[in-house]
Amino acid sequence: MKTVAMVLFPDFLLLDMAGPMEVFSIANRYLKPDDHYMLTTIGTEPGALRASNGVSVHADLFIDQACDGYDLLLVPGGPGAYNEKHPPLLDWLRHNVGRSAGYGSICTGAFVLGHAGLLDGYRVTTHWHYTERLIKAFPSATVETDQIFIQDRNLITSGGVTAGIDLALSVVARDHGKKVAQDVAKVLLVVMKRQGGQAQFSPLMAAVAPNETAITRVQNHVLEHLDEAFNIERMASLATMSARHFARVFAREVNMTPMEFLQSARIDCARNLLETTELPLKTVAFKSGFGSVRHMRFLFGEKLGLTPTQYREQFS
Repeated sequence: MKTVAMVLFPDFLLLDMAGPMEVFSIANRYLKPDDHYMLTTIGTEPGALRASNGVSVHADLFIDQACDGYDLLLVPGGPGAYNEKHPPLLDWLRHNVGRSAGYGSICTGAFVLGHAGLLDGYRVTTHWHYTERLIKAFPSATVETDQIFIQDRNLITSGGVTAGIDLALSVVARDHGKKVAQDVAKVLLVVMKRQGGQAQFSPLMAAVAPNETAITRVQNHVLEHLDEAFNIERMASLATMSARHFARVFAREVNMTPMEFLQSARIDCARNLLETTELPLKTVAFKSGFGSVRHMRFLFGEKLGLTPTQYREQFS
């Protein structure tokens, strides 16, 4: 029998807890009693803990009562994970992770592990909206921005919210074989392996800075004329700079090269059209400035891991 413990704290995300725990619970239907998962919730304080959606949950144990190691110790995300540090929880995690076979986080629960010093030297991920924040907060970890979940030695971390289900299914497949995990996935009406990664949900291009500079004027002009041809020289002329100087200033201010910006803007434009219209792919490619469906398909595969048609089907 394997033990799975989920640590709860004020303002945790309820689905981060419920999704993975439901996977393990349903898996028990297909397993012999001796192979069942024994599920436990551990609270940072006695009594009810209110999740970020307002639902109150009573944990099975208070952290002062939970001193044993576990086969898998998980931390959910939520505002309480990335806005608070919970010092007693961090101390408890440092002590108990070493006594557990494996540990991990769902979504922004990675911030809790990071504050406990438990991400250093590992490859990790979190919700796409928080990857940059995680990178800056914990430079000793290698943060991957496109993975649904990552297993690195005894640490497993996942992307946002429902990615916790993917994480738990992978654990079930590892423990009891792919067939059991597939049966659980069918009950939950989810797929065992998603097409693409988190990049399909996150914008590739950050919003243009509100202050007007030569660079932001070029950015806004490009965004308003994506169906036109652009190169470094044309963009530099719009900023009245030499091509070399423009490229340096642009990269410094935007954190990507001018051509990376152009490519990302075109992909994001095409994504929006695929999500919100039924325009033919040829029209989408033209309006986004790709010139051809073939070129658009190549870049979608390279950046998102999906074809434009597959991307549209994901959101239709």
